[in-house]
Amino acid sequence: MTRIGFFLCVLGVLCVRSALVSTQMFDPKQMSGIPRPVTDLPDHSISVRLIRGELSNNIPNFPIELHVGATVRTAKTDANGRAQFDNVPPGETVKAVAVVDGERLESQDFASPAQGGVRLLLVATNKEAAANEGAPAAPVAGQVVLGGNSRIIIEPSDEAIQVYYLLDIVNTARAPVNPPAPFMFDMPAGAAGTVVMDGSSPQASVNGPLVSVKGPFAPGRTAVQVACEIPAPSGSLALTQRFPVSLEQLAVVVKKVGGTQLTSPQLANQQDMTAQGETFIAATGGPVPANQPIVLLLDGIPHHSAAPRWTALTLAMMVVAIGVWAATRPGNSALRAAERNRLLARREKLFADLVRLEHDHRTRRIDQARYASRREELVTALERIYGALDSDDTAPEPAGRAA
Repeated sequence: MTRIGFFLCVLGVLCVRSALVSTQMFDPKQMSGIPRPVTDLPDHSISVRLIRGELSNNIPNFPIELHVGATVRTAKTDANGRAQFDNVPPGETVKAVAVVDGERLESQDFASPAQGGVRLLLVATNKEAAANEGAPAAPVAGQVVLGGNSRIIIEPSDEAIQVYYLLDIVNTARAPVNPPAPFMFDMPAGAAGTVVMDGSSPQASVNGPLVSVKGPFAPGRTAVQVACEIPAPSGSLALTQRFPVSLEQLAVVVKKVGGTQLTSPQLANQQDMTAQGETFIAATGGPVPANQPIVLLLDGIPHHSAAPRWTALTLAMMVVAIGVWAATRPGNSALRAAERNRLLARREKLFADLVRLEHDHRTRRIDQARYASRREELVTALERIYGALDSDDTAPEPAGRAA
């Protein structure tokens, strides 16, 4: 998964919108009490904003203390939850303090500025919201979306591509929601070995190429990460994907191998980037409605040319065709018939020689040694003739003496 982390870093440069979404969901408590120098206030002025839990929940008409050295100044917040202290002596050690519902809020100690001003945020705990969070809410009917942090990552390999979906399912409601339709989708055509990756919600499962995420969806984010492999023997591939809910922003990262190219009418921004010596195509587009196809065209995927295979197959077929033609042409049949006739004639002659040899042996016209040697020669020759005739049984054997 380290490589996927590289991909996310690459795409993060282009995904400005996703970065803004992440900032908006930042916990204000983490900014509480931190002084921030600004130039939009009068010199030597300090503005303290007081909120409860969220930025939208201001606390108006509430006393704020500003400790300036050994003295304490007090001012009440306005309708926007801000209290402003002017003409604070520069260089003095300053700290803002407020006590909300028994909770003491203090800023960091800081020096009053010589020029410009300082803004502070003090964040009180929203105890009512915290109590509500502790009690599980009943699921309600509602919608979820694929947030701006969702990614499609593609890594070409030999005659295939590895596809990773890093999906960020977002529920903006305060209670768990059940979408009107089950959250499920099929991986692209040709997908093999679809798996749920580590880091995914246990609500996600796969059945072949079908990915399902069981509801209800809790408030916030539900992470689903799935992967598959798609063959690409020709070096080109059109990947089509539909998601069951709307996608806030299309974001794609492709590892560039050789001449790999990515095109799509849905991608508005695209550029090559380098990370740890490898090149990636980082591309983003606009929102995609639910069930609208996302079409990505990939070219230059590493593959082996089919020309050598077709050449070898063509040559093999030619050799077979020539063999069949040679075996069935009329001239060849005539030669086989002539050869068979020659073998039959030779057999008759050898058989006649063997008969004469036996006659001479019975009448003692040949000595025993000469008889044995000649008889062996004739029998061996006859065996060869019979062997040749047995291997070619297509022509009828002419009538004559049986051997």
